[in-house]
Amino acid sequence: QVQLVESGGGLVQAGGSLRLSCAASGRTFSSYAMGWFRQAPGKEREFVAVIRRNDGSTYYADSVKGRFTISRDNAKNTVDLQMNSLKPEDTALYYCADSSTYYRSTPRYTDPAVFGSWGRGTQVTVSS
Repeated sequence: QVQLVESGGGLVQAGGSLRLSCAASGRTFSSYAMGWFRQAPGKEREFVAVIRRNDGSTYYADSVKGRFTISRDNAKNTVDLQMNSLKPEDTALYYCADSSTYYRSTPRYTDPAVFGSWGRGTQVTVSS
């Protein structure tokens, strides 16, 4: 099992930036991919971005492509999400997740069900 702790959320005006960070501990050597998901009130949890451990390949939701950047530091067991040009519709509770399952196709990691470890989330609120 991997333990995940998110940080960096907050309140920002539309057009602003935030950087989220996720620190992993525990069985991090078994991780194949780490991702960010978000959930707004009354909505289902949705995929935001994922990064693979072995080659650093990434995949983004269309709604954040070009604005968000996911990165990871395997030595420090951290994964970050740089969010630029934030919009009110980005407001949500953001979760970090870890998958210990290998999939050849990176887009396979857009499914929350393939992630076995989750953090508690960090709130991001974007005002208009």
